[in-house]
Amino acid sequence: MKKIISYLLFSIFLVLTVHAQLDRSQRPQPGPAPVVQLGEFESFTTDNGIRVIVVENRQVPVVSFQLTLDIDPFLEGDAKGYVDFAGALMREGTANRSKQEIDEAIDFIGANLSTFSSGMFASSLSRHKHTLLELMSDILLNPTFPEAELERRLSQTRSGLRNVPTDGGSILRNLSSTLVYGPNHPYGEITTEENLDNINVDLLKEYYNTYFRPNVAYMVIVGDIDVAEAKQLMDQYFNEWERGTVPTHTYPTPTAPEGRRVAFAERLGASQSNVAVTYPLVLTPGHEDAIKVSVMNSILGGGVFSGRLMQNLREDKGYTYGARSNISTDQLVGRFVAQTEVRNSVTDSTFVEILFEMDRLRNEPVTEEDLQLVKNFMNGSFARSLESPRTIANFALNIKRYNLPEDYYATYLEKLAAVSVNDVKQMAQKYLKPDNAILIAVGNKEDVVPTIERFSATGEVDLFDAFGRPWAPAELAEAPADVTVETVLEKYFNAIGGKENFVNIKDMTQVMKTSMMGMEITLTSYQKAPHFLRIETAMGGNVMSTQLFNGEKAAVTSPMGKQEFTEGPEFEMMKMQAIMNMEMNYKDYGISKTLDGIESVDGKNAYKVEVVTPQGQKTFEYYDVETGLKIRTESAQGAAKISDYRGIVIKEGEKPSFFGRLFGKKGTDPVVLKFPHRIEQQAGPQTLDLEIVEILLDTNLDDSKFEI
Repeated sequence: MKKIISYLLFSIFLVLTVHAQLDRSQRPQPGPAPVVQLGEFESFTTDNGIRVIVVENRQVPVVSFQLTLDIDPFLEGDAKGYVDFAGALMREGTANRSKQEIDEAIDFIGANLSTFSSGMFASSLSRHKHTLLELMSDILLNPTFPEAELERRLSQTRSGLRNVPTDGGSILRNLSSTLVYGPNHPYGEITTEENLDNINVDLLKEYYNTYFRPNVAYMVIVGDIDVAEAKQLMDQYFNEWERGTVPTHTYPTPTAPEGRRVAFAERLGASQSNVAVTYPLVLTPGHEDAIKVSVMNSILGGGVFSGRLMQNLREDKGYTYGARSNISTDQLVGRFVAQTEVRNSVTDSTFVEILFEMDRLRNEPVTEEDLQLVKNFMNGSFARSLESPRTIANFALNIKRYNLPEDYYATYLEKLAAVSVNDVKQMAQKYLKPDNAILIAVGNKEDVVPTIERFSATGEVDLFDAFGRPWAPAELAEAPADVTVETVLEKYFNAIGGKENFVNIKDMTQVMKTSMMGMEITLTSYQKAPHFLRIETAMGGNVMSTQLFNGEKAAVTSPMGKQEFTEGPEFEMMKMQAIMNMEMNYKDYGISKTLDGIESVDGKNAYKVEVVTPQGQKTFEYYDVETGLKIRTESAQGAAKISDYRGIVIKEGEKPSFFGRLFGKKGTDPVVLKFPHRIEQQAGPQTLDLEIVEILLDTNLDDSKFEI
């Protein structure tokens, strides 16, 4: 509060001071655009064809080297993703050094070095440039693409891809790419798990040997170095890099649909929708319209809070925290996209407002004030970018790569200042196509699809999966007439040991282990009837957070402090988690359950049960038709695969005595309760593979363990 008051006092003082000095009855006239001094850069070409750009800057003793390959994108087919793996693995070992040796050498000189599919980047103090370039040239000329490292990265990528169906942003990006560009264009290919099975070291080496050639390379050198030294270093470290014939590729240019197309992908249990309005367009780098289009787009969806989409969807309607638009330039094909994230219930209204703002900009001239505000913002952003020597280097690279006029960036502010109200309207009419756009939504199917059909030129919504492939909802087989939700749950109770045995359990302790980013995590859950819960999360043996529920209050303790709840979504969620044997108490807590039918889950037929809390939170539970066991759950928090049920004996069986056996008396079987010992839990972009390592029943947990 003290800081806020200080800011207010400062603002008031500033306003009073300026008001005393200026006559505000006269609007200041914009002055002429300043002349931009971009600084000097020099260029030359090596004997083997590397085009080198040198930007000398002696302010700090640092130098950087950026190698960029000027190659055409191409289709990777059923091994989509291998090009990125090739770039990443170049740094993981050479004929002369292991990955560990490379890492140690880079760390020793305090350098940075990264590789990617279209080049590499390295920087260090200028006194270490010879060591850095020796490493850089070794990695460039002698990569080995280690098999073990490829397998490790493939495994990591598989894990990440399994999380995509629960991440609305990832799904939206996949759909946008494949629908805007098409699956037969390099920009429209999407990596799937099936693609990973086709990636091998030979493919990586083939890409490297074909495309990593000096005659298609640019080297941008920035920092404490002059052109004479740059020539000597390039000859010393890169003269053995051999020229080669590099393939070129062309593709038909994607076009916008003739009428609006509406596409949808489901994210199970989602309460929010990720939405986008998008389409391809032709706008190459340096195009005469590029600066004017940038101004127009900034008015529509740029800036921080000044864009019309933000003003409409956030400030006026309160639908979202943020809404943006972007128009990208590209040598092959550009793209327009306006996107945001909103509640399912206002998905259709959000499309209405985005299309309205696009039409408004096409048909109504902007005010001079709005135009000047945007130009001032862009002017300042451009000026700030010039503070970095790398900006000058990138400008020089763009001029060379895209054959731009030599003064393209030097005259940027002049061209920006010249953009008029009429220019903005012309650009909107030329590049904003609300009637020829692709409208994409990712969310809950039953809540969203019926509301967005009206936007489609055909009246239909095209359905896709999380990876942009055409999708049809799974055909739910009808359950037999004698099967009800009650019989499904009864079979489940019997399969895990009997309802009558579970209801007698007074407390339960479970210890689970998982790992994340190389760190082992232990979760210990304590539950006590009727509604006590404590969950401890530990890393390296230290408890990092604790969640508590004592029947009346919930609390979360972490390094950030302690939060307590007596209402709200966090409270309701922990209240439900605290209930022991929830499935046996649905009715008591006002939870509704519906048997939707039979669906295939991991090759097994499963009864699909829809469970809805009094607050409207929805979960789908899947019970194996054959065994009765619960094998999967799906909710807005993610999906969980449940497996490895094991028995715990809670009461030993009794054998009859000798005389009992003599008279035909039978013994009793032991009482065994079954619990899952493995849960694969999707949580946002992560998948946690939880192993239950210990389960303890009826240990007389003390109430003090649940005190808040």
